[in-house]
Amino acid sequence: MVCKWKHIALVVAGFTLSSCGWVEIPADGSRGGTTYKRSPSVQQTAPAKPMEIPGTLIVQKGDTVYAISRRTGASVRDIIDTNQLKAPFHLKAGQRLRLPQSPYHTVQKGDTLYSVSRDYRTDVYTLAKVNNLKPPFTLIPGQQLKLPSKNNLTTASKTLKPAARILAEPQNKPATTTQKAAPRISKQAIPKPPPRSSSRFAWPAQGKLLSSFGAKKNGLRNDGINIAAQRGTPIKASENGVVAYSGNELRGFGNMILLKHSGGWITAYAHADQLLVKRGQKIKKGQVIGKVGSSGGVTTPQLHFEIRKGMDPVDPKKHLSG
Repeated sequence: MVCKWKHIALVVAGFTLSSCGWVEIPADGSRGGTTYKRSPSVQQTAPAKPMEIPGTLIVQKGDTVYAISRRTGASVRDIIDTNQLKAPFHLKAGQRLRLPQSPYHTVQKGDTLYSVSRDYRTDVYTLAKVNNLKPPFTLIPGQQLKLPSKNNLTTASKTLKPAARILAEPQNKPATTTQKAAPRISKQAIPKPPPRSSSRFAWPAQGKLLSSFGAKKNGLRNDGINIAAQRGTPIKASENGVVAYSGNELRGFGNMILLKHSGGWITAYAHADQLLVKRGQKIKKGQVIGKVGSSGGVTTPQLHFEIRKGMDPVDPKKHLSG
């Protein structure tokens, strides 16, 4: 009887220890040369694959904002802003990030690649590249242009509208029904601009200031200044340079000249009555390059003048001598 109870006690003790997990079975289900088949109810299952959502990605182990920027082509700042990330911008594996969506511009009647690039503060060739456009860069009303991703663009919207810009004052010239062909913007290289003669630019014409630089009422903005002058008044180059553009294909500006100067500076002269220079021509400071007129979106003779550092307009009065 005693032996029997000892035997029962050993069996109960073994069961209790097994049920508490004291007896371990190797992960491969084998023990002591014997292979055990696991019950389907306890087999490990692979984690479910995250659902794919267009315009998003799942952060992988070791990912950084910079690495994702390099992989997707989106800028670091756009990724941070779109996902409202906080410094130091650490990412967790499995985290879902929204990818910045590039804004678009819907081409309007009369739009040119140059005018669109000015509205969105980018350059013509970058705009052409991201849209796979080939010379002569013809645009069709209703066409969707993808805009380069930049920090000064609202990348979350596809209905972004450029700020209205002042070409001159007044702007009450009746609209013409004639549709001009899209400009043929030459990609042929122009000569290197000659050295500047001074750190200051010269006034291109003398006259009453019609409109100053900067923001205006009703959301308008003037990227330069407008100078009233009699028709036919000589327009003089503000500095030594080379002609980057001479034509009348830019909507609202009429006859216009762009001079490129050393140091990345550009000056613009618009609404001319006559253009006296050609693209690629080297120009000296004070040289007459055109005559004042009222071409483009104005009704009275005047000169619209701009100074730009790269693509960014600056206040001409801060850079003009006298």
